[in-house]
Amino acid sequence: MKFSIVGMGRVGSAIAFAATMEPIVSELWLLNRSIEKAEGDAMDLTHASVLRNSNMTIQAGTVEDSAGSDVIVFTPSVSPTRADWKRSDLALGNRGILEEWLPRLAELSPNAVLIMVTNPVDVMTYEAIRLTGFPPARVIGTGTLVDSIRYRSLLSAELKIHADDIRAYILGEHGDDQFAAYSVAMTGGEKFFPSEMTRRLFRETVNLGYEVYNRKGYTNYGIALATMTIVDSIVYDLRHTMPVSVLVDGFLGVSDVCLSLPAVIGREGVTRVLHPPLSEDEADLFRACAAKVRGTIDMMAGVR
Repeated sequence: MKFSIVGMGRVGSAIAFAATMEPIVSELWLLNRSIEKAEGDAMDLTHASVLRNSNMTIQAGTVEDSAGSDVIVFTPSVSPTRADWKRSDLALGNRGILEEWLPRLAELSPNAVLIMVTNPVDVMTYEAIRLTGFPPARVIGTGTLVDSIRYRSLLSAELKIHADDIRAYILGEHGDDQFAAYSVAMTGGEKFFPSEMTRRLFRETVNLGYEVYNRKGYTNYGIALATMTIVDSIVYDLRHTMPVSVLVDGFLGVSDVCLSLPAVIGREGVTRVLHPPLSEDEADLFRACAAKVRGTIDMMAGVR
């Protein structure tokens, strides 16, 4: 199986390292605007792979070298230009990067599953569907998967229950308007009901990405392993359920926009999108997320 990562910045390099630590494909290709950076990463990771039980090849290449990829992860992004930045501020700049890369990537790998990491990820996932012409099931945004992981981590520490045993989702947009789906959160069959504790931990979750960024200048480890969780489910056709950004199909009256819902991920990409029974308040929040993301999509359409 052939796996290509586009963009060897902090996030792309962390994903490549995670893929080297858990070598589940036969070929790993690293693509970057600066080929020298990709070559350096490929050399370093090849050396590291000697210590793994692996015969996976790791190579740097051009977009043409990605031909025939089974999975493509897309990470490039412009940098924030102000201290109080929001993910939506990156939309126009990152659309240009997508337009530069995605049509040719899709042409060379017409059967690939594309995983979008670039922010604002819901808007970029929608744009990726448009630019590639891929079926929506084969374009997956990392969405609120990393937010849900952060939320579960906080709940685990508070409740003294292993995070693997906690079923709690952050849904909607990967941004400031995301929401905790309290109505479907549970552990051991016991539901979590909204409380001051769950609300407090959710408020912390919303800001955690910015908190990490402000302290170290970027986020990479959490999103890298979240991305590899998606890749793992694709490669092994595991059919794991996880909250990822997908094209919404009319759920709660929302359509023609990408947002995070629990989705089943297998070899062909999204094999099923689940529609959890949200409360009325949560349904309103989901629709508010849709309106916000649609507003950014429409804004970009107006400046093409």
